[in-house]
Amino acid sequence: MSNLLNLGIPKGSLENATVDLFRKSGWQISISSRSYFPGVDDDELNCKLIRPQEMGKYVERGTIDAGIAGRDWVRENDSDVVEVCEMVYSKVSRRPARWVLVVTKDSTVQKPEDLHGATISTELVGFTKRYFAERNIPVNVEFSWGATEAKVVDGLCDAIVEVTETGSTIKANGLRIVCDLMESVPVLIANKAAWADPWKRQKIETIATLLKASLAAEGMVGLKMNAPNDKVEAITKILPSLNRPTVAHLYNSDWVSIESILHEKEVRRIVPELLALGAQGIIEYSLNKVL
Repeated sequence: MSNLLNLGIPKGSLENATVDLFRKSGWQISISSRSYFPGVDDDELNCKLIRPQEMGKYVERGTIDAGIAGRDWVRENDSDVVEVCEMVYSKVSRRPARWVLVVTKDSTVQKPEDLHGATISTELVGFTKRYFAERNIPVNVEFSWGATEAKVVDGLCDAIVEVTETGSTIKANGLRIVCDLMESVPVLIANKAAWADPWKRQKIETIATLLKASLAAEGMVGLKMNAPNDKVEAITKILPSLNRPTVAHLYNSDWVSIESILHEKEVRRIVPELLALGAQGIIEYSLNKVL
């Protein structure tokens, strides 16, 4: 069919979180351990499982029209693509991943310039080379096949560039962060030709809108209640909301219905206050999307 969007789903650490995000956004993606071609309940989508490290180059070539990958791997490959939007989510937290310059605790290195002529080990070779070249700092950057932290501990290199969220593992291994080089979050990227196609662009933008709406709804709930008309001002004054609470008069009554969206953690604080002001029939409900 002509109206078909080829979409890359990141295989690996982001895989389950991405499928779950799409589910909340309205798409059911089914992945079999024996296939790289996930099923999806949308005839306008064709999904492929692709490693985030390779997503950028496939999107740039047009092998796929759009895909999700960490910004770090898009920048590592220096991919010439359209970044549609960023989405802060991961398999364990909502923190962005940080690529950091790391040395041993007793190293004399205090800033990148101190590594003049040094050997740096990392998975992020292309980005690291460009980072130091842009600052006119000559270094030797080597690709690490894993266990990167051990290499600097064992003296196999002078420093490493490693990814972390909290830095706790780095500290636990007796290492020290010199500085952050890049912050990375998952991004939805699009092929430039696909982005120029009106139908594909609209489809990609729809996906972006609903994915972001699902992320915006996380931790948010709806709160609905009835209250006497003369308590509306007092209740709406203390009731958090995205904009302003909705107030509707109940039929043939001097009571009103009040509805608002707020952070779930605020509910336990505000409910006793609402009850004290005369609110009744308080209902809390979950949200899938906030647009």
